[in-house]
Amino acid sequence: MRTAVFLYHAFVGEIGRGGYPVTVAAVTGTFSELAVGGAARGNVGHGDASGAETGDDYAIPHGAAGPCYISPMSVPAKPAADTAVHEHRLTLAEILELLVADGLVTRGDADALRAERRLQGAKTHPLIVVADQKWRSASPPGKLLGLELLTEWLAGRLGLEYFHIDPLKIDFTGVAEVMSAAYATRFAMLPVQVTTREVVVATAEPFLREWEGELRPILRKEIRRVLANPIDISRYQVEFFSLARSVKKANQKGEGASGLSSFEQLVELGKANRTYDANDQHIVNIVDWLWQYAFDQRASDIHVEPRREVGLVRFRIDGVLHQVYQIPMAVMNAMTSRIKLLGRMDVIEKRRPQDGRIKTRTPDGQEVELRLSTLPTAFGEKLVMRIFDPDVLVRDFRELGFSEEDQSRWNQMTRTPNGIILVTGPTGSGKTTTLYTTLKQLATPEVNVCTIEDPIEMVESAFNQMQVQQAIELGFADGVRALMRQDPDIIMIGEIRDLQTAEMAIQAALTGHLVLSTLHTNDAPSAITRLLDLGVPAYLINSTVLGVMAQRLVRTLCPACKKPFPIRDEQRETWNALVAPWKSSHPAAVHQPTGCLECRMTGYQGRVGLYEILLMSPEIRRLVKPQTDIARVRDTAYREGMRPLRISGAMKVAAGVTSLDEIVKVAPPADDA
Repeated sequence: MRTAVFLYHAFVGEIGRGGYPVTVAAVTGTFSELAVGGAARGNVGHGDASGAETGDDYAIPHGAAGPCYISPMSVPAKPAADTAVHEHRLTLAEILELLVADGLVTRGDADALRAERRLQGAKTHPLIVVADQKWRSASPPGKLLGLELLTEWLAGRLGLEYFHIDPLKIDFTGVAEVMSAAYATRFAMLPVQVTTREVVVATAEPFLREWEGELRPILRKEIRRVLANPIDISRYQVEFFSLARSVKKANQKGEGASGLSSFEQLVELGKANRTYDANDQHIVNIVDWLWQYAFDQRASDIHVEPRREVGLVRFRIDGVLHQVYQIPMAVMNAMTSRIKLLGRMDVIEKRRPQDGRIKTRTPDGQEVELRLSTLPTAFGEKLVMRIFDPDVLVRDFRELGFSEEDQSRWNQMTRTPNGIILVTGPTGSGKTTTLYTTLKQLATPEVNVCTIEDPIEMVESAFNQMQVQQAIELGFADGVRALMRQDPDIIMIGEIRDLQTAEMAIQAALTGHLVLSTLHTNDAPSAITRLLDLGVPAYLINSTVLGVMAQRLVRTLCPACKKPFPIRDEQRETWNALVAPWKSSHPAAVHQPTGCLECRMTGYQGRVGLYEILLMSPEIRRLVKPQTDIARVRDTAYREGMRPLRISGAMKVAAGVTSLDEIVKVAPPADDA
């Protein structure tokens, strides 16, 4: 018999070198007769000592001591006497019988599907076949038997833990070291968590268990099986292992650069440019992966942050930052260079902040714009990518969170032919989205809409957009002065930051133009004092300002999992504090976040606006003086119908749109604003 030569393919660790001696021998007999302890699986080639191979699969049984023997996997193993279920892949017949037994599928539907699939083979996982039928449960309440629901049902039926694979919560580098991609594919499984004590492995084949005995003695850790969606396992097998391979290869090319200060990185870059090759295929793969997952997870911002030893990647989803990956510093430097190159930024310059933009496409072909911003820090360049959703421009005011009364008051201002409309709020409160939505509706063929921005947030063909260029002393005031000679009807100024810009906005309004702009204040009445602080005379405010709208963004409850609960005593107190100084009866029940797969177990999905709209009525204009009493202005506005931000939030809580905690966290108290 020819000598069998063991070739290492199955695991990242070393087998047969050091801890596990391998004695090559020609052996006959069954696997169960040879196995002393556990077993490992590898690829074995037939041939001589030179290493010629044919690539057959072999098991490598071994004990705690003594040699290890190799036997062909084609030899059938004897089933254990106490094993209730033999090793096999899940079949469609098994799934259908279980579904019928549990009353989820009728016998007629099961028999019809079995007959239909009889001649089509078993290449597709049976859970996927059943999910494709789009059946509804035969038992109340008749839920759609989707793939996730079927997987969760099967896990409960077999006494296994159900696991949803969330790529943002998995250390892909760590799990890829547990086994090779080929080994994971062979058994339809994927490591999802590695600790010092155990390895959690997600599988789509609950009746294949021989790999447990093979892995346990090699990993020397406990193995916990969980059941996961077969489509997710197939997808992330490819992506996790390929991404881990790219990071490893890229790190090997740039190793030795971690822990360097910003200045040291500049010196090293000058010494060996090949260490940080932005066009390396591995770096290209990592950047593509990063963007793809940001789009999939509905991220609004991507943060790439250098630290002393590793780099952090974080996504902002629905206003909250989530840490996604830790990447070696050498790889992160190359990633930053790659992104700067695509954004037409100066790749060599790392000492000063830079801005850029990239236009790319999502996997489904939708165009997306990314605004880039770099910042030099102690450990290197920090890069933030703001993702602009093109769907924002086609949303209506109701989708943004406007109530009917809010929309009526806003339209009353925007349909005036001339004057100034101000939108206020902190950074990231949705001011630009509101202005773009408004301009999109106002930009008819009969009017000329021009904007001056710093920078241009979203490129829209319906507007004439101009960007501030401080390097050539083109600021907001100079931009407005230039736009005035372009025969505009509507002008949007990105932000009123100083008296010069405010004076140009007032001049444009006085000469018959409608001007929209933003300010940074906590509430709508404070915009008046802000203009006075800038040095704008009170009489010019009275003659030009049409109104002010303050806004905030709050997370909305996930529609798939939110549940109403009877209001508790502490929630009654929160409600009373929310609507103070007004009195309002609390709702009988409030919706609260629960968490499901649709919202990544956060209980929230998406964001909606809270609005406070102040109209400049004759009574309020009489109160605007050089020494304006802002408290009187606020009280008068309340009497005339202005709803404070917290009242707007309370209405959304009562409607089940968001939670009490979100409103308290985001909206300032009415008397403190």
